[in-house]
Amino acid sequence: MNKICTLAVSSITVIQLSAVAQENRPNIIYIMSDDHAAQAISAYGSRLAKVLPTPNIDRIANEGIRMNNCCVTNSISAPSRACIMTGQYSHVNGVYTLDDGLKPEQDNIAKELQKSGYQTAIIGKWHLKHEPSGFDYYNVLPGQGRYKNPILISKEERQGHTEAFDKTPGKIYQGHSTDVIADQALQWLQQQKGSSQPFMLMCHFKAPHRSWEYAERFSDLLNDVEIPEPQNLYDTYEGKAFYTQIQKMSLEDMNRWDLKCKLPTNLSRDEFRKWAYQRYIKDYLRCIAGIDENVGRILDFLDKNGLAENTIVVYTSDQGFFLGEHGWFDKRYMLEESLHMPLLIRYPKEIKAGVKNNSIVINADFAPTLLDYAGISKPDYMQGESFREILKKGDKPKGWRDAMYYRYWMHGENAHYTVANYGIRTERYKLIYYYGKPLGKKGTSKLEYQPDWELFDLKNDPMEMRNIYHEKKYQKLIQKLKKRLYQLKEMYGDNE
Repeated sequence: MNKICTLAVSSITVIQLSAVAQENRPNIIYIMSDDHAAQAISAYGSRLAKVLPTPNIDRIANEGIRMNNCCVTNSISAPSRACIMTGQYSHVNGVYTLDDGLKPEQDNIAKELQKSGYQTAIIGKWHLKHEPSGFDYYNVLPGQGRYKNPILISKEERQGHTEAFDKTPGKIYQGHSTDVIADQALQWLQQQKGSSQPFMLMCHFKAPHRSWEYAERFSDLLNDVEIPEPQNLYDTYEGKAFYTQIQKMSLEDMNRWDLKCKLPTNLSRDEFRKWAYQRYIKDYLRCIAGIDENVGRILDFLDKNGLAENTIVVYTSDQGFFLGEHGWFDKRYMLEESLHMPLLIRYPKEIKAGVKNNSIVINADFAPTLLDYAGISKPDYMQGESFREILKKGDKPKGWRDAMYYRYWMHGENAHYTVANYGIRTERYKLIYYYGKPLGKKGTSKLEYQPDWELFDLKNDPMEMRNIYHEKKYQKLIQKLKKRLYQLKEMYGDNE
């Protein structure tokens, strides 16, 4: 009888402890903007930090950690989003280009959290063509969505519809998309108050994706300000493997995005770049101002409702972005501005305030890391690794990666005349191979291109102005880097 009583008490204790553990698991708020360069977050201390401070986004860094070497595995929106959801490279999850979508039957982080008892929601930009899966609630933009009076498709509105997901009739919301998305996120968070279930909210802003349409209240912001130029705005690309193709993606080609004014004529190349840079960067930064305001609203909600202590807050972008560096306003390439994702994480229970870390992490690591915090082991299908120990201790654990593998699959005229490439980035060097073939992927086209290589020394040439691949003294280093590159390519199962 005593044994039976003891077993019963033990069982009750286990159940109670399990319930407590469930309640103590952290909430997760994952905030992601589209094309938000680290250079435009003042916590990163770039030339723009004093021009347009981002105090609310900076709060996450000041009260948590700033990752300085977070790298995207494929610098274009849909593939990066699919990687973040699945923890897999493009060649594994099947989202190679902007024309691919993430199928609902595929496993992802939301499904793992949902199975484990989390309430899950995504609000804002989805951009993966098919219906979001693994979410108890969604309210997302169709495709790219629009900036003003956006249409959002909710789970409820999708019911009974069989057409392509992005063609589903949605609901029009009055206002600017950044404000609308934050409003909807806060409304969903309000409904979670008092729940014993932990939650994950993915809040995805459309801004600052081109065509950089800002809210009216920012119309006069920076009007009389001369924005500091990047030192390599006037790069002429000498010695760069992709010189003949990349000119088509320079600021001269950006005029087709400017819907608001008549473009100047009879300017030299550099004169046009100077004019265009000031115009585009101001519109871009006005979009950032709206994001920062709304991030502040979300952080204030957590504070006012006693949720800040047990909520992981992540702020990032779907990839990096050139803000005039090398004369460009785009992404796609493996150069630092495009490769480098901003990544700020706050979790008062475990992450010390004001930490800066240089460990190499990739967007495939996001899902395993957040699952780790939720007490969920990394699923076998995920290729990334949890970097929770880095966040907790502030330094790189023994055995952590010393290099990352990158691959951009889009190619040709349909891809802004960009050249397909892959490469390796170590803590000091970057080796890139521009193989330049469409390989039959959706959204690619034939572009005649002679394959070539680039090598940059990031320590001595952080702006990546000098391609040293063809210099004799680096040949032994090149062979070593190539060997490591193909080891990583094989390790991740990329056989094309």
